Amino acid sequence: MSLLDRLQRLRGWFPVPGADGRIHAVRWILLEGNRNAVTAALLSFVFVSLVTIGSLWTFEMARVVTETPAIQTILNTLLSGIILLVSIVVSINSIVLSHDITSVETQESRNEATMTFRRDIGRITEGEESPTDPESFLKLMAQEIGERARALERTIEDADHPFENEVRHLAARVVDTATGVETRLDGAPDGAEFGVLWQGLELNDGEYISRLHRLRGHFDTTAGDDLDERLEELVEALELFTTGQEYFKTLYYNEEISQLSRTLLVVSLPAILINASAILAINAEILPEFWVFGLPPLLTFVALVFTISLSPYIILTAYMLRLATVAKRTNLSGPFSLDT
Repeated sequence: MSLLDRLQRLRGWFPVPGADGRIHAVRWILLEGNRNAVTAALLSFVFVSLVTIGSLWTFEMARVVTETPAIQTILNTLLSGIILLVSIVVSINSIVLSHDITSVETQESRNEATMTFRRDIGRITEGEESPTDPESFLKLMAQEIGERARALERTIEDADHPFENEVRHLAARVVDTATGVETRLDGAPDGAEFGVLWQGLELNDGEYISRLHRLRGHFDTTAGDDLDERLEELVEALELFTTGQEYFKTLYYNEEISQLSRTLLVVSLPAILINASAILAINAEILPEFWVFGLPPLLTFVALVFTISLSPYIILTAYMLRLATVAKRTNLSGPFSLDT
């Protein structure tokens, strides 16, 4: 395994060069980065920015802290905001989880739909394989879609049709896409749940299904039954994959919002305690007098307290960046989509 391959397996924790040799920092922050790592990076940026501004903007920090109410006012506002933020996020999480609190009839319908979906997978793969995890499903469906696209390529070579080149080009694209999914899944880091889910979410199979349906409309009266059957089989596999793709999105949202709520609950209590303690210390004029890495004591104190007080908002930012990006980049499924 090359050094680049080893680094690729660690890309969840820090940006590493991609296959093109470039570091995609924005993509890492929005999608690939572990949310804890992104949070740590943003918190570090906030702390360094506050220290830099305080160092360049020369003013009497002691006078600002002890003789003006500005710092206490801001910290009081942040304290109220932390409590409100946690309440709102936990309420949203409760709404999401309430989806699982349903009647027996609804649970039975869901179970029947799940069993039907698994039977459909076994039927199109001509076996008894019924994967229960996203990675196995993606690999199985990528293999099946690739095989059916290759079968379509072989069939169209024997047909004399004006749309032969378009079908061959489309089939080749489907094969390349399926092969790319298999390759990326094989190189995904162990335990990278989002990395696996994103391989399914990022695929824009709606375009392939739309073009295949249009081509089938031309072939219904001018092509043989064998070619029409190959087209139908490929459309069936892609539509089944689309169903799984939409469910991946549901799994992702549930997991991400639940993780966001847990992280906020863990971080908010220490943030509240430190924030409240800092307010009391400023009011009592009990301020630190020790130097850290050559930085003035009050500057370090203020920057650290502000960074910790902002940590719940930074955590929310890290998670919402990915949630919003996933929502925007997966809005192509369905009969209509917005080109934004």
